[in-house]
Amino acid sequence: MNIIDIPNFINTHITKRHESLFKNDIEANKDLLSKKIEGKSVLVIGGAGTIGSSYIKAILKFKPGKLFVVDTNENGLTELTRTLRSDANMFVPEDFRTYPMNFGDPVFKKMFLAEGPFHIVANFAAHKHVRSEKDKYSIEAMIDNNVFKAKEFLDLLVSKKPEHFFCVSTDKAANPVNVMGASKKLMEEVIMAYSNELQITTARFANVAFSNGSLLAGYIERLFQNQPISCPSDVKRFFVSPEESGQICMLACMLGNSGEIFFPKLAEEEMAFFKKITVDFFKASNRPIIECESEVEAKKLAQTTKDGDPYPVYFFDTDTSGEKLYEEFFTDTDVVDQETFSSLGVIKNARKLPKEEINKTTLELKHLMDSGNYDKTAIVDLLKQYLPDFEHIETGKSLDQKM
Repeated sequence: MNIIDIPNFINTHITKRHESLFKNDIEANKDLLSKKIEGKSVLVIGGAGTIGSSYIKAILKFKPGKLFVVDTNENGLTELTRTLRSDANMFVPEDFRTYPMNFGDPVFKKMFLAEGPFHIVANFAAHKHVRSEKDKYSIEAMIDNNVFKAKEFLDLLVSKKPEHFFCVSTDKAANPVNVMGASKKLMEEVIMAYSNELQITTARFANVAFSNGSLLAGYIERLFQNQPISCPSDVKRFFVSPEESGQICMLACMLGNSGEIFFPKLAEEEMAFFKKITVDFFKASNRPIIECESEVEAKKLAQTTKDGDPYPVYFFDTDTSGEKLYEEFFTDTDVVDQETFSSLGVIKNARKLPKEEINKTTLELKHLMDSGNYDKTAIVDLLKQYLPDFEHIETGKSLDQKM
């Protein structure tokens, strides 16, 4: 199958923007961004992923003097390096290094203490998928990465303070209904407890269209493998392009006041249904689809589908745990600044708990997980005690049970 121009498809059919949402705010703050970034040392954790690599590309336009990138994905780091080095228009500082390591490992601490302090630090290392919520083991791994390791890193940062620290969040942290969103909401509360000691900001943003591991990116892989497409018919989301995902993080990191949470100003009517995107994807590819009644039918048809035949697609109503039919960036209790930036809103009153209370929360979570006497329900119940707006949706089904 002929794969379409994905960036153009995103602009035309998903975001419906042919210029970046954040173009005006970047242009208006160009001099300030240059002052804060040019010649500075930058550390990006989780920089091989879609958002982290897009952040790197956004910040390189302002010519930092040093760039270190850390990620557990060694292949991703290799491809990032090839991408940056192969782009004739890309500035890459002379001191550019990539390290395939976990930011919670002792070797990372050695590197950070020896090579730091860094002026700008951004952390994108996170479990980001709702499907990571399966059982107690997957949830423990998610909380360990999104909360425990994030807190340990903050304790390390206090010893060598950056001028700017950014830690990525998610739109699913607003009124969370899944453990991933709850873990990121708790992460927000952890970083806010340090916001008087460090210059810290975060951002909640929309789905990144065709990002690594996303449903839409999976379409391309399914097509290459002649496998059917599976898509929820009733779920709609806000979307930004990969380029925009890096830009919002750069703006939040460099221009925010400590303790602020940024989000893109998108109207409710800008949300798009996955089903509509899927239909448009095949139309743009000049290929008809055949809607199947089940996964079994879709897989059977895919075995005999030839190039040019209608492609088997299974649309289904969502019935898995933690799925919200829509997304939101802030709640009724948030104080929101919609005036400072043309494309960004800012939550000004994020809760800032004492570090002692955050320490108590993390210790209680660790004690439960170390006890060996717990299940998914016990973790969810404990999270509800810390996060009053966490209303978990449990159906007994996981996304890993679907195509």
